[in-house]
Amino acid sequence: MDPKHLFVDERLKGSCVYCGGRPDTVDHVPSRVFLDDPLPENLPVVEACRECNGGFSLDEEYLACLLECVMAGTTEPEGLVREKVKRALSRNPRLTAQLVACRSDDLFGRLWWQPDEARVRNVVLKLARGHVAYELSESCHDEPDVFSVRAIPAMSQAERQEFECIGGEAQLLWPELGSRAFLRAFGKSVPPPQGGAWLIVQPGRYRYSVDWQTGIDVRLVIGEYLACRVVWSR
Repeated sequence: MDPKHLFVDERLKGSCVYCGGRPDTVDHVPSRVFLDDPLPENLPVVEACRECNGGFSLDEEYLACLLECVMAGTTEPEGLVREKVKRALSRNPRLTAQLVACRSDDLFGRLWWQPDEARVRNVVLKLARGHVAYELSESCHDEPDVFSVRAIPAMSQAERQEFECIGGEAQLLWPELGSRAFLRAFGKSVPPPQGGAWLIVQPGRYRYSVDWQTGIDVRLVIGEYLACRVVWSR
């Protein structure tokens, strides 16, 4: 089925999912900088204004490059795996300098990274709002009640299990009539493909879930390294 053809209330469409302004373009959620080539088919897209669509690009590139450097333990392109990140750092010495400034060694020789938390939050909130719009045909312009970003290797087993455990309770509430989440709930196949409670945009690179039972609970995992959770209470 065409993932762009929905039967939701028209009043829920026609605005930028990030700022509420007039949309004049569409935005990929997640941004392609978080994915490897070849890109999956039918990537999720949402309505956005041009200012918002372009306004997140630098922060998204920063986060994608930061994650790759953290996982590789270096900012040198030859030590990295993802080709997109290698190209980005090779052509952007300013970004490379920003990432070099993030890293430091402690007295025991251990490597630490101190990211720009405001830029990380900007990107994660953008992604969460995009997933809510794509799945539920709703907008969440308010600040969330819960915001969490954790490195998976730093999580305890109990914390990881709690994060991964989604949809264990009975689904008593229906999502917005005609939304993608509504179609999924009735067994329709809608991109991206589902793996348990998770929606897999690209294996090993990006997955997310959107739960609506006790508010709007968005969880996303980037590079199987960064676990993010954003919740808006009802």
